[in-house]
Amino acid sequence: MTIQQLEYILAINKFRHFAKAAEYCRVTQPTLSMMVQKLEDELGVKLFDRSSQPVRPTSAGMKVLEQAQRVLYQASLIKDIVTEEKESVRGSFRLAVLPTIAPYLLPRFLQHLAEEHKDLDIRIQEMQTAPTLSALLKGEIDAAVIANQPIESELQGHFLYYEEFFGYVSRNEPIFEKDKIRTTDINDERLWLLDEGHCFRDQLMRFCQREKARVNQAAYRFGSLETFMHMVESGYGMTFIPELATLQLNQEQQEMVRPFAIPKPTREIYFVTRKDFIRHSLSKILIEHIREAVPKEMLRLKAGQKVV
Repeated sequence: MTIQQLEYILAINKFRHFAKAAEYCRVTQPTLSMMVQKLEDELGVKLFDRSSQPVRPTSAGMKVLEQAQRVLYQASLIKDIVTEEKESVRGSFRLAVLPTIAPYLLPRFLQHLAEEHKDLDIRIQEMQTAPTLSALLKGEIDAAVIANQPIESELQGHFLYYEEFFGYVSRNEPIFEKDKIRTTDINDERLWLLDEGHCFRDQLMRFCQREKARVNQAAYRFGSLETFMHMVESGYGMTFIPELATLQLNQEQQEMVRPFAIPKPTREIYFVTRKDFIRHSLSKILIEHIREAVPKEMLRLKAGQKVV
């Protein structure tokens, strides 16, 4: 049994297709199939049901795959130990960032980081909170930037900054005439919200004491903040945007931004890793770059703000 064989079976499970797994692993399909067959012969059990399309792991295969995931993660730590001993900032680093954070945070620090550490290959993935935490626990990513302190015992969070929520209001909305937004002023039927599963949505729904938005959510699913902002700019409804997004707006767009009345809903942004994460020198550099990239006033909770 080899590390390579474990990588092959995990690739097959990921793609549920031998040819695609072989392409992902950069080997020929006959080579991959032969190595998997050797592993099955060694274990005396079939790991995949090849009669179905797509291929599926057998009952025994599922258990082997779970252990293989753990073994490969632990094996990857060996290289990390050596890299950390050298205090080297090089190699690949897999970072997941929430879709409501990435477009506004990454442009503020990523290029500068890349120029300063040319041997560091940061691979960014945009993921919602639940799959991000799952990927961290499985060792599929190295770290994440999310909007809450993790509660999982295997994970640890490092505080980055506070970020206030703002309303983005069409000029055609009655609320546009007001200086501040009160939750009682919000019309659910004209409110653009992200689909369920986004913590951005969940935090604001709790703050506004709403269980669901009635019409727009049903009419437009799987939208993005950028799409909703364009809808507002076209003259219809309102949406919510994070503080960093307001810093990218031109003067005309700034006129559609409205703060909440006190208490102002605010989220906490964290850099999260597994507790057995080893590359502390690299995480320290990333945290420093991120905190230096946001306005200094976002590093502390201001009067009138309320964490949601």
